[in-house]
Amino acid sequence: MMLIKKKAIKMSLNFQELMRPVPRRAVFRMAGWQVWGGTTVRGDDGYYYLYFSRWRKELEHSAWCTHSEVGYATADNPLGPFVFKGTALKGRGGEYWDAHCIHNPAAIKINGRYYIYYMGNKGNGEYWNHRNNQRVGVAEAEHPAGPWKRLDKPVIDVTPGSFDHLLTSNPTVAQSPDGRILMVYKAVGDGILPRGGPVNCGVAVADYPTGPFKKFPEPIMTNPENDWSVEDPCVWYQDDRFYALVKDFQGYFSKDEKNTVALFESFDGAEWAPAEHPLAFKKEIHWEDGEVQKVAFMERPQLLLENGTPKVLYCAVSVGPKAKKDSFNIHIPLKES
Repeated sequence: MMLIKKKAIKMSLNFQELMRPVPRRAVFRMAGWQVWGGTTVRGDDGYYYLYFSRWRKELEHSAWCTHSEVGYATADNPLGPFVFKGTALKGRGGEYWDAHCIHNPAAIKINGRYYIYYMGNKGNGEYWNHRNNQRVGVAEAEHPAGPWKRLDKPVIDVTPGSFDHLLTSNPTVAQSPDGRILMVYKAVGDGILPRGGPVNCGVAVADYPTGPFKKFPEPIMTNPENDWSVEDPCVWYQDDRFYALVKDFQGYFSKDEKNTVALFESFDGAEWAPAEHPLAFKKEIHWEDGEVQKVAFMERPQLLLENGTPKVLYCAVSVGPKAKKDSFNIHIPLKES
């Protein structure tokens, strides 16, 4: 099942050292909307296309699971400011598996075409029913503004009796050196409902961006002390290995506080371990004017790559209490590694 097998030729990244101060303009928010999870590609027209989750603010934060859709905005600079253009993907209605909610997009350009991987679900309007019906899908387009073509079935469904028995969600993909597509996704196993069992990540591989994907048999990045391990992966290939940024629920891997972001690495796409510098970043924004702002949540990391190296880190941010009354995206410039 491995994708590559090489000896290390470079030292592991220190992701914290890549992060530069954030210009005040490098923020995207929308009046009346909760904004979450941004991901960006550059079009052949030279514009940057930001795809993001959004839902009406009056529905409160938990409506990410029942009412989210994917909007998009454009800019001539990857830091913004971005101008809202419209809705890229929303629930299809009817009996489709993604009838009601589209959330947590991850966009990538492969061989001249554009792909958005996403979580979709359908349900009865109750949070846990929608949450436990999450599946991974993909949409394809010739142009980053669409129109987007979706598959009738998920690309990553659940496997009864496996570590992803209950749900699959939050996909991220990278193209391996041999051209195949590596996906890392969130998985929840069987357990006492409604929460279900362990929360980990899984890996799957396909020859083509739309699949079919073949799952690896075991979860990755498991925490031996707590079965809620990691989520929100962002994966990419750089130099001689795969890297992944993940939300570390317990701070177990990052050796820091809860819900920080940890950096993992893999030389073959199958076996993953914390990087030499496992803490990728804390829940704080270093603004260009010198202010360091502590925030309640800073997650859903996604990267814009140029020439194979990370250029901008996109994160969802909430500055308020746990209820997440207000949320937006920030765009963090990165040094060339």
